[in-house]
Amino acid sequence: MSEAPVVVLGVSRSGTTLLKEMLSRHSQIAIPSESYFIPQLWDRHRARPDRAAFLADVGRLARVREWGVSVEDMSARLPAEPSFAEAIQAIYRAYADARGKSRFGDKTPAYMQRLELLERAFPGAQYVHLVRDGRDAALSFVAMRRKPRFNWARPRGLASFAVQWALEIRRAQRFGAGTAAGRYRELRYEDLVAGPEGRLRELCAFLGLDYEPAMLEYHRDFDPRQLQDHPRLAQPPTKDVRRWREQMRPADVERFEAIAGGVLAEYGYERAFPAPSRAARARAAAERAALNARILSWDAALVVARRSPVWRARQVYIRRTSGRQSVA
Repeated sequence: MSEAPVVVLGVSRSGTTLLKEMLSRHSQIAIPSESYFIPQLWDRHRARPDRAAFLADVGRLARVREWGVSVEDMSARLPAEPSFAEAIQAIYRAYADARGKSRFGDKTPAYMQRLELLERAFPGAQYVHLVRDGRDAALSFVAMRRKPRFNWARPRGLASFAVQWALEIRRAQRFGAGTAAGRYRELRYEDLVAGPEGRLRELCAFLGLDYEPAMLEYHRDFDPRQLQDHPRLAQPPTKDVRRWREQMRPADVERFEAIAGGVLAEYGYERAFPAPSRAARARAAAERAALNARILSWDAALVVARRSPVWRARQVYIRRTSGRQSVA
């Protein structure tokens, strides 16, 4: 049986939380809530972290405390001169060991823009990329009640979400064909919810695991009153209702498809506007340029901030507010 980490990939609002919960019900896999901290720790420590400094930074992370992992738990699993992968995986190993699981993994959609960094953290990992019709994912995105902390690279509406959706899926395709070749598998969300047992059996075979019926019992652990942005986790998997046909204005559908229509078609999603107007194509080009510029400037600003005292101050702020907001 493989011992490789299991990493769930997917654009935000693509059903990755559902898949994570299914996989986490397997007796061998432990996947915690979204981590967010891997790029932060990479920017601060790079390939060969100082052990003491790394442990000190991990001790500041609210997310790690939420997982129930202490600095002492991690220290017991950390070599004297760790690599970045060894340092990161010590956190996840402590989480998995506490649950009696032999394998660990991650599910953080924000990492779709840092795929090569995932390979630094989890060399040899197996990747499962869940793809959902971007128009439905976009509707789910704009309906979210909880909003992340300030991030000017985050999409601000349906059109910029379309840019992100297409961009991140293309990046994952290249990653799966290159760096992660042979360890990467794609799955459509719509196929997963339409035939969950069959799809999970296929995934288990890919991951070197035996299928377990408990993987479809995840919904029994959730109270729908506590699922602000994931209410369907309290229900068995059901065939998805394609909401974009009823809930998205035709002009927005055309705009989305002008941006991401090629990717939609590639994954078998029908298009309402196979030939968008010239005006829609022009707006699509402007949206791509705007979001790409924001992403580049945001990434550059983060590297500087994470290497400065600002990073530590921000962890204090996150600790005080983590019960009210998601982590950016």
